[in-house]
Amino acid sequence: MNRQEILYSGKAKSIYQTEDENLLIMEFRDDTSAFDGEKIEKLDRKGMVNNRFNAFIMSVLEDNGINSHFEKLLSPTESLVKHLDMIPVECVVRNIATGSLCKRYGVEDGLELSPPTFEFFLKDDARHDPLINDYHIQSFGWASLSEIEVMKEVTFRVNSVLSRLFSQNGMILVDFKLEYGRFGNKLLLGDEFTPDGCRLWDSDTRRKLDKDRFRKGLGGVVEAYEEVALRLGVDLEAMPE
Repeated sequence: MNRQEILYSGKAKSIYQTEDENLLIMEFRDDTSAFDGEKIEKLDRKGMVNNRFNAFIMSVLEDNGINSHFEKLLSPTESLVKHLDMIPVECVVRNIATGSLCKRYGVEDGLELSPPTFEFFLKDDARHDPLINDYHIQSFGWASLSEIEVMKEVTFRVNSVLSRLFSQNGMILVDFKLEYGRFGNKLLLGDEFTPDGCRLWDSDTRRKLDKDRFRKGLGGVVEAYEEVALRLGVDLEAMPE
């Protein structure tokens, strides 16, 4: 599969067309950003780690009956994915209160949430990804009621599968975001699942193992991502077939 015109370039990934209109190449770059792009750096190996990490997670989800756009690894930093019509909404599940949730509602940082909270955000950096609800999504035509229900149901299934996976390997899945898109008449999980888009803490020490290390200037960002990958058994050296 050959890379053709660039379709989209975001803060950390680039999407390219291929000779097949139904397939795209997703490239994970070494770029790292925070605070809606106000803080940007390049971190060696990050693109490779995230590409392989995402492939592993998508395969785990597939094994648990959760379908995504992921097809296969193409290179250390590239994956082949289905061409989705993306819904401009982020689905966020929080198992523990931290970050913006604490700022908005004044709840204690580290509070365990039972049940986990679910929130929708509009994917719009210029507006700082505002919090939205089901009615906004329907009224503005971003998704139908049935699609909203699928996004909620699948996101909670992902939370169940991955919370268990991380717990078995000495980590807490604190929160994460997912995005979805249409492929024909199907709604599939799109974008990525990496430490860039979730919070992971060590179960014993609550040491941060995610992009908060970059946001808060703690250092060791890629090293933390690699630690998470190795705990899960992700092979960071094997070349794609």
